[in-house]
Amino acid sequence: MTVDIGTGLLAVGAGLAVGLSAVGAGMGEGPIGAAAVGALAEKEELFGKGILMTVLPESLIIFGLVIALKILGMAG
Repeated sequence: MTVDIGTGLLAVGAGLAVGLSAVGAGMGEGPIGAAAVGALAEKEELFGKGILMTVLPESLIIFGLVIALKILGMAG
């Protein structure tokens, strides 16, 4: 089975969309997690806000996945 170059490039683009969004979310989540733990050590009431701020960068991965699925839908 042969695949034309256009379909291959669409697959590479979809992989980059998910991969780079995951790298970006990981880079953002590290400092946020450290700050959340530091805030939690001082005030336990900030637990909910710390969890919320830790989860927010993970929405980037969901957006990357949606874009990747849209790109793969173009492949047919």
